[in-house]
Amino acid sequence: MLVSGLLSSNGTPSRILNLVINGNVILVLDTRIFNEYSDVLKREKFSFPKDAVNEIITFIHREGVFISSLPLNCNIPDPGDLPFVEVSHHAKVQIITGNLRHFKGVDVVVMTPVQFLSGSGV
Repeated sequence: MLVSGLLSSNGTPSRILNLVINGNVILVLDTRIFNEYSDVLKREKFSFPKDAVNEIITFIHREGVFISSLPLNCNIPDPGDLPFVEVSHHAKVQIITGNLRHFKGVDVVVMTPVQFLSGSGV
């Protein structure tokens, strides 16, 4: 959702990113998620300006809520998504994603950006 919000300033993910930037939505993450955000934003295929990436990463590090979560034993299509499930489960926060199918069968609330905005009253 982070990359989608940066790629298109007119989409729903961008609206959520603006809520994060304005302090209306707080990111909850751990070091694994932070490192993934950092790595993905620096990929050449996105061509994001390095200064902008550094600014976003600094913002996330400063304003995000970092937690430690316990490992979960769940079967998801992409094991790389497990940190999101573990943090969501531990912190009791929802996962907002455009890929609901990646999180089938997990015991956390998973919603699309559209569902999040319509359900949050924002």
